[in-house]
Amino acid sequence: MSGVRTGSDRGIGFTVVFTVLGLVGALAMYVGAVGGNQGVAALGFGGAMLAASILVAAIHVYG
Repeated sequence: MSGVRTGSDRGIGFTVVFTVLGLVGALAMYVGAVGGNQGVAALGFGGAMLAASILVAAIHVYG
């Protein structure tokens, strides 16, 4: 017998959510860099990296 594997819609949802959060973090990093505020740029970078890390984990878990 062949097994049938079905995917989950959570994989798509998490992918979209954490991609958007990563883009928001990258935008905050850009705004902080252009405005000369290194604190905002650092928080934007941290947020983008955190969202990207969770995104990769969600793809592996639910993909």
